[in-house]
Amino acid sequence: MAFDLQSELHLRREQGLLRSVRKASSPQGPEMYMDGQRYLTFCSNDYLGLANHPEVAAAFQKGVQQYGVGSGAAHLINGHTEAHQALEEELARMTGREAAILFSTGYMANIGVITALLNKQDAVFQDKWNHASLLDGGLLSGGRFQRYLHNDVDNLNARLARSEARRKLIVTDGVFSMDGDIAPLPQLVTCAQQHDAWLMVDDAHGFGVLGDTGAGCAEHFQLSQSALPVLMGTLGKAVGTAGAFVAGSQTLIDYLMNFARPYIYTTAMPAAVSVATLASLKIIQHDSSRRQRLQSNIQYFRQAAEQLGLNLMPSHTAIQPILVGDADTALKASEHLKAHGMMVTAIRPPTVPEGTARLRITLSAAHEPHQIDQLLQVLSTIASLQSGHHLDRQSVSTGVRK
Repeated sequence: MAFDLQSELHLRREQGLLRSVRKASSPQGPEMYMDGQRYLTFCSNDYLGLANHPEVAAAFQKGVQQYGVGSGAAHLINGHTEAHQALEEELARMTGREAAILFSTGYMANIGVITALLNKQDAVFQDKWNHASLLDGGLLSGGRFQRYLHNDVDNLNARLARSEARRKLIVTDGVFSMDGDIAPLPQLVTCAQQHDAWLMVDDAHGFGVLGDTGAGCAEHFQLSQSALPVLMGTLGKAVGTAGAFVAGSQTLIDYLMNFARPYIYTTAMPAAVSVATLASLKIIQHDSSRRQRLQSNIQYFRQAAEQLGLNLMPSHTAIQPILVGDADTALKASEHLKAHGMMVTAIRPPTVPEGTARLRITLSAAHEPHQIDQLLQVLSTIASLQSGHHLDRQSVSTGVRK
């Protein structure tokens, strides 16, 4: 049979790589009901606890009353409202850029930008651990596609030096979604300038969290528009709403408006989401206590996890992965946590390379210390995640070896 889909699903199941959805019946938060059960959740990207903030929810309701539910058409037809425009202007101001443009999802933004900027005359240089949307954008662009070693500026320099492409675009995550480490952006800026290249940063996991006012990696590293010409961010993580944006020069934004196909041919996100996002951005910029609580939770978790001997990856962001290695062991560890009322996702290939499966723990400003203590208590009972020993719901040990 030409399309023997069931056998491929069966193989995924045997490899411990089969995926399925869980059904939530409550808002985002440290405690959620999923599939009818109550869990402490440590797998959400709602880093500041804004997805169910009363002011953000009220703004969304106000937006629905004014604009209705759907936008009805693409931005370039009649789907672009005053609320969309106000949000774009605020995002540009907040990030220190001339202009910004909204996309319905981060995936669409990355595909749209890279394919609009490059063609077969050009070259794109991507960090080996970039998000799938960035990699897909590079492949779809038609340009020569190269992946440099993770955060290795010397390797990138060598690749750029050999390139004779018309346009050269360096693309990196700001905060890497599966590892939690931060890209060496100042060094990448220098590298780009030396080779007459542009730098594009996907700040999905930094926007709202990094920087004195939450403006993300550009603010964190004090990078101007000329140093970082293409800045992308998402609104569905720390901001707590939905959608994405690209910020840069007015010329860049005008260009994307005319050449980025996912922008041109997609119905605009609901205007009410823009109204809610503006309310969220106001909280982010004027209430630094949320970022402070998040940092306190990160430090508290890392200190206690290190004392337990957990194999933490070197991250100082809200993403705190515990390296396991084997996909099946990671899945069983996740199930062990679930059986004890903790929702922690096992990240397995192909999302991460073979042999690097992990428990991806994400922390929020909304987590209380006693909730983190409960997580650590369960983690302390998991048998060695790298020993290859059997792990089931009854397995107990005194800690997890590095």
